[in-house]
Amino acid sequence: MDIAWILTLFGIGFVGSLISGMVGIGGSIIKYPMLLYIPPALGFIAFSAQEVSAISAVQVFFATLAGMFAFRKGGYINKALVVSMGIAIVIGSFIGGYGSKYLPNDAINLTYAILALIAEVMMFLPKKGDEAADFTKLQFNKPLAAIVATIIGVLSGIVGAAGAFITVPVMLVILKIPTRVAIASSLAITFISSIGSTAGKLMGGHMLLIPSIVMVVASTIASPIGAKISKKLNTKVLQWILAALIIGTVIKIWMDILI
Repeated sequence: MDIAWILTLFGIGFVGSLISGMVGIGGSIIKYPMLLYIPPALGFIAFSAQEVSAISAVQVFFATLAGMFAFRKGGYINKALVVSMGIAIVIGSFIGGYGSKYLPNDAINLTYAILALIAEVMMFLPKKGDEAADFTKLQFNKPLAAIVATIIGVLSGIVGAAGAFITVPVMLVILKIPTRVAIASSLAITFISSIGSTAGKLMGGHMLLIPSIVMVVASTIASPIGAKISKKLNTKVLQWILAALIIGTVIKIWMDILI
């Protein structure tokens, strides 16, 4: 077994999960392209889009679990929001995760690029969440939350991303959820979603054991660290970090698809 290959995967998992813990995403928004491009750039065998999405699904499961526990003590996770979106998104993510076995690699990459582009556009729309509102008495449109969660689940399940990178903008812009509540709750929702996408990928036969274990170990270490760092940053910084991650990914993926 190549130690350099293992260390490369660990580095990808650590950096991606550190950022995911900071901004409340599962990390696939940055680790998906890193897994696609970094190993072959360093002379290792490239992963297919099917394999990357399967590795991402497993990693997201453990990264969001660790990050969720780190955020739980802050009291920002809204249970009603998690239930409304979580049930819908886990159903959609299983459908997308299992159904991806029938899609070619280009279709998976295109799905990822479209999701990332939508998320980036939404991050720059006017945010309507009331940051000063009492988050313990949060009101939101539950049917709308369930509908968008189902759609996000299907699409994100295809790429093994669990959907947090687009769930956060949706909660901010459409559901008008305060930023810190959206970030903390998205980790719980993403964890639920990852159950469906991981099960779908496993049943689809694309799971890689060693890379998945390495990414999980890195995620378990880095995600709680990122969550602690986030508590020392203000809301605007968190939003701009997420926006910067998404725009970088959009540019790279779309350039590869178009060129």
